[in-house]
Order: sequence, then C-alpha cells, then structure tokens
Amino acid sequence: MNEMQQQFIEAGTLMLAGMVFVFAFLSLLILFINTVLAKLAITFPDPVAPVRSRSTKPNNKTAKAADGSVSPAVVAAISSAVTRYRQQNSQ
Repeated sequence: MNEMQQQFIEAGTLMLAGMVFVFAFLSLLILFINTVLAKLAITFPDPVAPVRSRSTKPNNKTAKAADGSVSPAVVAAISSAVTRYRQQNSQ
C-alpha cells in the first residue's frame, strides 16, 4: 500500500510539473508573438478601406422608395413570381 501511495504522489507531482511547464511555455510564446506582431504592425500597417460616399440621387435598382416603403416595382415582381409559382405547383 505504501508503494502505491508513493507512485500516486510521484504521478501527481509529474502532472503538476508538466502543467506548469506547458502554462509557462504558452505564456512566453504569446508574449513573444505579441511583441513581434507589434513591431511588424508598425512596419506593415493594415490597409484602410476607402469610405464610399453615398450619393443623394436615388438608384433605380434600390428596393426601397424615398419614404422608406417598398417600391411598387418590387411588389409587382414578387406578386408575379408568387402567381407563377402557384400556377406551376398547383397540379
């Protein structure tokens, strides 16, 4: 019984030592990567996407009318599509 208890204590010690080693290694790895990336971010900054200005003229292809309601052309297109679908699938 005494030998088994010593083996469990040794196994727990090895497990704890391994966990501490892995935690320390990963922490150092994260710190190293962050410092390298910080230096690279200064040298090679991310490109900034250009901001598109919104035109004040309404586009003919938009689905919303000027007052925020749905365009009558879109309502007509949806109605005709539903009618055609019902005709084809009513059989």
